Amino acid sequence: MSEVSEVSEESFVAWTLVRASHVVARGFTAVFAQVGLTPTQFGVLAHLADEPALTQAELARRVLVRPQSLGELLVPLLERGLVSRDGPGGRGRRSGIAITDAGRELVAAALPGVRRFEAGLGLDPGQLRTLDDLLHTVLRTLGEDG
Repeated sequence: MSEVSEVSEESFVAWTLVRASHVVARGFTAVFAQVGLTPTQFGVLAHLADEPALTQAELARRVLVRPQSLGELLVPLLERGLVSRDGPGGRGRRSGIAITDAGRELVAAALPGVRRFEAGLGLDPGQLRTLDDLLHTVLRTLGEDG
Protein backbone atom coordinates (compact mmCIF):
# COMPACT_ATOMS: atom_id res chain seq x y z
CA MET A 1 0.00 0.00 0.00
CA SER A 2 1.45 3.39 -0.95
CA GLU A 3 1.81 6.27 1.48
CA VAL A 4 -0.62 8.33 -0.57
CA SER A 5 -3.41 5.80 -0.14
CA GLU A 6 -2.97 6.06 3.66
CA VAL A 7 -3.54 9.80 3.69
CA SER A 8 -6.70 11.08 5.27
CA GLU A 9 -7.39 14.20 7.26
CA GLU A 10 -7.52 12.04 10.41
CA SER A 11 -3.98 10.76 9.84
CA PHE A 12 -2.23 14.04 10.67
CA VAL A 13 -2.38 15.27 14.25
CA ALA A 14 -1.01 18.66 13.24
CA TRP A 15 -3.82 19.12 10.69
CA THR A 16 -6.39 18.21 13.33
CA LEU A 17 -4.74 20.78 15.62
CA VAL A 18 -4.96 23.44 12.90
CA ARG A 19 -8.65 22.68 12.33
CA ALA A 20 -9.41 22.69 16.06
CA SER A 21 -7.49 25.95 16.41
CA HIS A 22 -9.72 27.64 13.83
CA VAL A 23 -12.92 26.41 15.48
CA VAL A 24 -11.76 27.43 18.96
CA ALA A 25 -10.55 30.82 17.71
CA ARG A 26 -13.97 31.54 16.17
CA GLY A 27 -15.70 30.59 19.41
CA PHE A 28 -13.29 32.57 21.57
CA THR A 29 -13.68 35.61 19.32
CA ALA A 30 -17.43 35.53 19.98
CA VAL A 31 -16.91 35.07 23.74
CA PHE A 32 -14.56 38.04 24.02
CA ALA A 33 -16.61 40.24 21.71
CA GLN A 34 -19.27 40.20 24.45
CA VAL A 35 -16.88 42.20 26.66
CA GLY A 36 -15.38 44.27 23.84
CA LEU A 37 -12.08 42.40 23.51
CA THR A 38 -10.31 40.25 20.97
CA PRO A 39 -8.80 36.94 22.11
CA THR A 40 -5.30 38.44 21.89
CA GLN A 41 -6.33 41.49 23.93
CA PHE A 42 -7.73 39.13 26.55
CA GLY A 43 -4.42 37.24 26.48
CA VAL A 44 -2.56 40.50 27.12
CA LEU A 45 -4.78 41.32 30.09
CA ALA A 46 -4.65 37.78 31.49
CA HIS A 47 -0.84 37.68 31.31
CA LEU A 48 -0.57 41.09 32.95
CA ALA A 49 -2.96 40.01 35.70
CA ASP A 50 -0.72 37.01 36.35
CA GLU A 51 2.66 38.70 35.79
CA PRO A 52 2.56 42.40 36.72
CA ALA A 53 4.72 44.96 34.91
CA LEU A 54 6.00 42.87 32.01
CA THR A 55 8.02 44.72 29.42
CA GLN A 56 6.50 45.10 25.99
CA ALA A 57 8.97 42.54 24.57
CA GLU A 58 8.17 40.00 27.30
CA LEU A 59 4.45 40.50 26.83
CA ALA A 60 4.77 40.09 23.05
CA ARG A 61 6.48 36.73 23.57
CA ARG A 62 3.70 35.60 25.94
CA VAL A 63 0.89 36.39 23.47
CA LEU A 64 2.87 35.23 20.40
CA VAL A 65 3.04 38.52 18.51
CA ARG A 66 5.97 40.64 17.36
CA PRO A 67 6.90 43.51 19.71
CA GLN A 68 5.98 45.99 16.95
CA SER A 69 2.52 44.42 16.61
CA LEU A 70 2.03 44.53 20.36
CA GLY A 71 2.44 48.30 20.31
CA GLU A 72 -0.57 48.57 18.00
CA LEU A 73 -2.47 46.04 20.10
CA LEU A 74 -1.89 48.07 23.26
CA VAL A 75 -3.29 51.35 21.89
CA PRO A 76 -6.99 50.54 22.44
CA LEU A 77 -6.22 48.94 25.82
CA LEU A 78 -4.37 52.09 26.90
CA GLU A 79 -7.15 54.33 25.55
CA ARG A 80 -9.77 52.34 27.46
CA GLY A 81 -7.72 52.53 30.67
CA LEU A 82 -7.31 48.74 30.85
CA VAL A 83 -3.50 48.89 30.95
CA SER A 84 -0.93 51.52 31.82
CA ARG A 85 2.63 52.08 30.70
CA ASP A 86 5.37 53.13 33.13
CA GLY A 87 7.27 55.22 30.64
CA PRO A 88 7.09 56.68 27.16
CA GLY A 89 7.55 53.37 25.37
CA GLY A 90 8.41 53.44 21.71
CA ARG A 91 11.07 51.82 19.56
CA GLY A 92 14.14 50.79 21.53
CA ARG A 93 12.77 52.01 24.85
CA ARG A 94 12.17 49.59 27.69
CA SER A 95 8.86 50.24 29.39
CA GLY A 96 6.71 48.15 31.65
CA ILE A 97 3.07 47.48 30.92
CA ALA A 98 0.67 46.92 33.82
CA ILE A 99 -2.98 45.97 34.07
CA THR A 100 -5.25 48.51 35.76
CA ASP A 101 -8.17 47.86 38.09
CA ALA A 102 -10.50 48.36 35.12
CA GLY A 103 -8.52 45.75 33.19
CA ARG A 104 -8.80 43.27 36.07
CA GLU A 105 -12.55 43.89 36.24
CA LEU A 106 -12.90 43.19 32.52
CA VAL A 107 -10.90 39.94 32.81
CA ALA A 108 -13.19 38.91 35.67
CA ALA A 109 -16.24 39.78 33.55
CA ALA A 110 -14.93 37.64 30.67
CA LEU A 111 -14.10 34.55 32.76
CA PRO A 112 -17.66 33.15 33.03
CA GLY A 113 -17.91 33.14 29.23
CA VAL A 114 -14.50 31.45 28.97
CA ARG A 115 -15.58 28.77 31.46
CA ARG A 116 -18.87 28.20 29.58
CA PHE A 117 -16.97 27.90 26.31
CA GLU A 118 -14.52 25.40 27.79
CA ALA A 119 -17.40 23.40 29.27
CA GLY A 120 -18.87 23.21 25.77
CA LEU A 121 -15.76 21.54 24.34
CA GLY A 122 -17.10 18.11 25.28
CA LEU A 123 -14.20 17.27 27.60
CA ASP A 124 -14.36 16.45 31.29
CA PRO A 125 -12.09 18.39 33.70
CA GLY A 126 -9.37 15.72 33.59
CA GLN A 127 -9.36 15.72 29.79
CA LEU A 128 -9.17 19.52 29.76
CA ARG A 129 -6.11 19.41 32.05
CA THR A 130 -4.50 16.73 29.87
CA LEU A 131 -5.19 18.70 26.69
CA ASP A 132 -3.80 21.86 28.31
CA ASP A 133 -0.64 20.00 29.37
CA LEU A 134 -0.18 18.51 25.89
CA LEU A 135 -0.69 21.84 24.14
CA HIS A 136 1.79 23.55 26.47
CA THR A 137 4.30 20.81 25.61
CA VAL A 138 3.81 21.56 21.91
CA LEU A 139 4.25 25.29 22.54
CA ARG A 140 7.45 24.74 24.56
CA THR A 141 8.83 22.33 21.98
CA LEU A 142 8.22 24.72 19.11
CA GLY A 143 9.55 27.64 21.12
CA GLU A 144 6.11 29.29 21.31
CA ASP A 145 6.87 31.06 18.07
CA GLY A 146 7.06 28.08 15.74
